[in-house]
Amino acid sequence: MRQRISGLRPSCGGDQWPSTPENTVTVTTNEHFTATVLGLPRIGPRRELKRAIESYWAGRIDAAELERAGRALRVDALTGAQDAGLDSVPVGTFSLYDQMLDTAVLLGALPPRVAGIADPLDRYFAAARGAEGIEPLEMTKWFDTNYHYLVPEIGPDTHFTLDPVKVLGELREARELGISARPVVIGPLTFLALSKGVDGVAPADRLSELVPLYRDLLARLADAGAEWVQLDEPALVRDLSDAEVQSVRATYDALSGDTHRPQLLVATYFGSPGPALDALAATAIEGVALDFVSGTTVSEVAALPALANKLVVAGLVDGRNIWRTDLEAALGEAVSLLGSVGALAVSTSSSLLHVPYSLAAEPDLDPVLRSWLAFGAEKIAEVRILATAIGSGTEAVAAELAASRAAAESRRADARLRNDTVRARLAGLDAGHTRRADADRRRALQREHLQLPLLPTTTIGSYPQTTAIRTARAALRAGEITTAQYEDRMRAEIADVIALQESLGLDVLVHGEPERNDMVQYFAEQLDGFAATHNGWVQSYGTRCVRPPILYGDVVRTAPMTVDWITYAQSLTDKPVKGMLTGPVTILAWSFVRDDQPLADTARQVALAIRDETVDLEAAGIRLVQVDEPALRELLPLRRDAQQRYLDWAVGAFRLATSGVRDDTQIHTHLCYSEFGEIIGAIAALDADVTSVEAARSHMEILDDLNAVGYALGIGPGVYDIHSPRVPAAAEIEAALREAIEAVPAERLWVNPDCGLKTRGRAEVEASLRNMVSAARSVR
Repeated sequence: MRQRISGLRPSCGGDQWPSTPENTVTVTTNEHFTATVLGLPRIGPRRELKRAIESYWAGRIDAAELERAGRALRVDALTGAQDAGLDSVPVGTFSLYDQMLDTAVLLGALPPRVAGIADPLDRYFAAARGAEGIEPLEMTKWFDTNYHYLVPEIGPDTHFTLDPVKVLGELREARELGISARPVVIGPLTFLALSKGVDGVAPADRLSELVPLYRDLLARLADAGAEWVQLDEPALVRDLSDAEVQSVRATYDALSGDTHRPQLLVATYFGSPGPALDALAATAIEGVALDFVSGTTVSEVAALPALANKLVVAGLVDGRNIWRTDLEAALGEAVSLLGSVGALAVSTSSSLLHVPYSLAAEPDLDPVLRSWLAFGAEKIAEVRILATAIGSGTEAVAAELAASRAAAESRRADARLRNDTVRARLAGLDAGHTRRADADRRRALQREHLQLPLLPTTTIGSYPQTTAIRTARAALRAGEITTAQYEDRMRAEIADVIALQESLGLDVLVHGEPERNDMVQYFAEQLDGFAATHNGWVQSYGTRCVRPPILYGDVVRTAPMTVDWITYAQSLTDKPVKGMLTGPVTILAWSFVRDDQPLADTARQVALAIRDETVDLEAAGIRLVQVDEPALRELLPLRRDAQQRYLDWAVGAFRLATSGVRDDTQIHTHLCYSEFGEIIGAIAALDADVTSVEAARSHMEILDDLNAVGYALGIGPGVYDIHSPRVPAAAEIEAALREAIEAVPAERLWVNPDCGLKTRGRAEVEASLRNMVSAARSVR
């Protein structure tokens, strides 16, 4: 039906984006919905999309076959969501790589360097991954999650043009299936806030060019039958200046004041939008989605009378973690909201992109633990239960509420959640357990002991996971080979990797990590307090998927985890071999972590386990130990007033993990794919002897940041991007090294790739490392 609303004009910013000549706004409406989620996963419950995309890249299937695979996943997701009881289903959240890249395509904002690629699909993937002679877009973390997005570039040559083929096509597809579809698009404020300005351009200054495109898009979606459109604006939960809050008001006055559009739902998540909520409430948008799991409160809503005329989509079911919702508590929040809003719908707090598809794929999980969990399908069911209770009363879902209550009681009472021994150990630690000797003393001792050349070359840790490795792992799972046979095969892989590194002339070697399925899961499987899944896949970026382990209880190391593998590798060479460990913050960030105690307490438990491993490695003769913390920036709270407390305990956990070794043992760490400028002081405070960091895509930007805080330890800025399939020339790497030496004395500089080599092929790794070693020798 149509609702006519008179007198709606932008109350500020109207001169910037003129509205229509009329004072009458015609908005396409329907009865408000009651149960939804903010987004659906897209990689496939068994990673079907990953395999299809990689087959396309390899030339085994064509674009038509890739589209058929994508459509099959979309249809399953959309029909499954509607069949499960959602009366508004998000469309447009499907992606072949990344939603920010999709938005760059929508707005005509791909970088000029890919413009010469005629085929749209190949142009899209070139922006994502690079191609011969073409650098990809930078990649960084999506707010404080482990999802990586591609960073659009906005420069003087960026001319925005609307290309809505994807979202219109997916809306049409959903409507043909009879789906109550709600298109989802990243909003203009978030798109620009997360973009990178080049050649002196400030992306936010281009907002006036984007708003007319969004108005056009909304009109086209209305023509295509959309009754609601969701514009995602998670950037609004960060600290905003007064000018930015005014921009929120002006932007949504303009978009909501236009003629012939769907109803607008502005979705914020990962925290409270604070003053931005006041600005949104003052506009004529019809709805706002709020995250009640991560910060928004009932009192914030009650304090805004303007919300009494809007739909509030309450994110009461956690879209990021896998613990079962306390349905009675969530229902209490929902009931408290009813008197303050025009209408109420229940949702997940964020997209289900961040959780596995379904517990149905995990029959082998401990049944008690399983009863505490909710994956994507179970979260949709929880949304429906809450919506039913609000609409029809608790009697209609009495059994479901009772099951939720029983699960919560079972979890609280389970003895596995507490280990008094590890708690007593931590209580007995003092400040001395997080300190090492002065860095200059350590450097002198390590230089004498290790005898490394200037500009020592190394790699980050992992080497390609070959077909032979995957075949052996599958055979072990299937019971076709014994554990001893599997370990023999892994030792053969280690020997091969050591021989390769020696032939290339690398100075510090690694064992290649063939025995590790994942840099976090491998450790979780050996630590008490964790559980692993078989099919709990979550997209990290593009076709890269991970299975985050479940950290449910106190963490205890019962035996060495890496010592046998590393010492075997060291026995094969006279060159030093690094021990390879994952740091406590990264283990937390890349796991689904218990929510019944402070994260800082859990981090110290993990740190104690890693500390014991570093000490055992040193005792076994290993003199370099790398403790990776690529997720250090990832967990940084989005609001400034909470950031220092986090950094204090995160740095403390790392130092607890690494301060048990002697001064002549060299501690390395590695960080990658985050915007590290905000935490540069914390990176220095880690006090690692050598820090390797992603720098190729960002062209060594981090070095200036480190110099600004007086960083004086070893640094290994990545000299080539391992997430691109291209092989860098020796001259290109040499140029990067010379650029690095402009910022860092050669005596402190290490030479390494951006990240581990697990996802790359053997031939390209060998060629790239040969060029890297050649470049280092030339500069030397």
